[in-house]
Amino acid sequence: MALLNSLFTWIMKKRIHQIELFMKYPHDVQEEWFQSLISTAEATEWGRKYDYNSILTPEQYKDRVPIQDYDDIKGYVDRMIKGEQNLVWPSDIKWFAKSSGTTSDRSKFIPVSMEALEDCHYQGGKDMLSIYCHNKPENKVFTGKSVVIGGSSQINNFSPDSYYGDLSSILIRNLPFWAEFKRTPNLEVTLNPNFEEKIEQIAQITIKENVTSLAGVPTWNIVMAKRILEITGKSNLLEVWPNLEFYGHGGVSFKPYRDLFKQLIPSDDMYYLENYNASEGYFGLQDQSDSEDLLLMLDYGIYYEFLPMEHAHEEHPPTLRLDEVEIGKNYALIISTNAGLWRYKIGDTIKFTSVSPYRFQISGRTKHYINTFGEELIVDNAEHALQIACRATDAIIRDYTAGPVYFRNGEAGAHEWIIEFEKQPHDFKQFCDALDNTLREINSDYDAKRFKDLALAYPIIHCAEKDTFYKWMKSRGKLGGQNKVPRLANERTYLEALLKIMNA
Repeated sequence: MALLNSLFTWIMKKRIHQIELFMKYPHDVQEEWFQSLISTAEATEWGRKYDYNSILTPEQYKDRVPIQDYDDIKGYVDRMIKGEQNLVWPSDIKWFAKSSGTTSDRSKFIPVSMEALEDCHYQGGKDMLSIYCHNKPENKVFTGKSVVIGGSSQINNFSPDSYYGDLSSILIRNLPFWAEFKRTPNLEVTLNPNFEEKIEQIAQITIKENVTSLAGVPTWNIVMAKRILEITGKSNLLEVWPNLEFYGHGGVSFKPYRDLFKQLIPSDDMYYLENYNASEGYFGLQDQSDSEDLLLMLDYGIYYEFLPMEHAHEEHPPTLRLDEVEIGKNYALIISTNAGLWRYKIGDTIKFTSVSPYRFQISGRTKHYINTFGEELIVDNAEHALQIACRATDAIIRDYTAGPVYFRNGEAGAHEWIIEFEKQPHDFKQFCDALDNTLREINSDYDAKRFKDLALAYPIIHCAEKDTFYKWMKSRGKLGGQNKVPRLANERTYLEALLKIMNA
């Protein structure tokens, strides 16, 4: 097993040279991908519509093709689901990633081509391991198995030859044999659509395995870990899996979960690596062990544009090329991909922390913010303030969401928070003060609205009972897979549903 581990580590580390190449020549790589994507799709229906054959530069591309959201491409997706091909991409598209619905209750089906699977999603997964092996050459991660909590995929009702499901389930169903060999439990259990039953099965099976790594959304890994500790009577995961050394996580910010994972895995040697993988593509990896910044992956078959958030609501907003971005500014991500998404706005916002090489942080979602009173509160602000409040009061957060309280009877509005603590703050008033004060320090718009409570009063913060968010997600059919708790909303739909559960 040691020999096999050394072999896998050597193979994974060979990729580092290619990563260093796109870090050194980022603009050349992006230009090559732009030309490749345009020329590949010029004979598709979409390519003929916008005359891709005559597009020579990114500027011509931006002038000719409008920015797209899901409603703009839905007609094409519906036709592909029914079996039509060569619409937006020349190779057959048979898989569709069902969105988690965090921005809308309506399901979205994102096309996933074989090129996107092989050259983007799987390459990202392999690169995650390459970076880990490079940063920790003495690892033994391949001496054991990995636990991945997938979603569920099923044949849809439109065509016997097209399939849909969570992205995680699509990836697991199409894994190469060597990756399947290193994974536990088996495919049937991993893709069980009954999430609670699946967690029980995973727990019962994996406690007997030599698990060296975990992967997936932190929320659902915590649910699994707690069930494992209940079954075994152990106090932490290292007592169950003494060789556990690596966790590749993504889907949500890790900040609220970091302290909880330190309790579950009490080891300074445990290595955490964040990935940014969405249904639409694999975009970033945490390549440095001493920084949470993500490296923008530039050779996965994706051409990037960046929409400054101050222009986000304009009818024809300007976008920037990679060489035009600035550090510290908020940009909506616009992508063109090897699955036939063209100038597609995925709904996430990022801000660059470095431009040589291009590293960034996910700052939020274009629709996940609170701006009811002009305060422009984004997820990045919320995560930072909660982290400060937790440190000040020795608290650990399990989940949270927030939204507005509207003006009424001449009174100021407010922000209402629902927080489920894993460990309660030792002083709840101090926690609330720290949250509010930190938001005032880092967000001048919030601070201005809080001045003398003129527009925004002191925040209303509820402590939710254990498993409140789990019950809510279950009631929405959103357990497991890529499903995430929406953190901020500009209206009260999520708040009202949670308050109803809390008051039941």
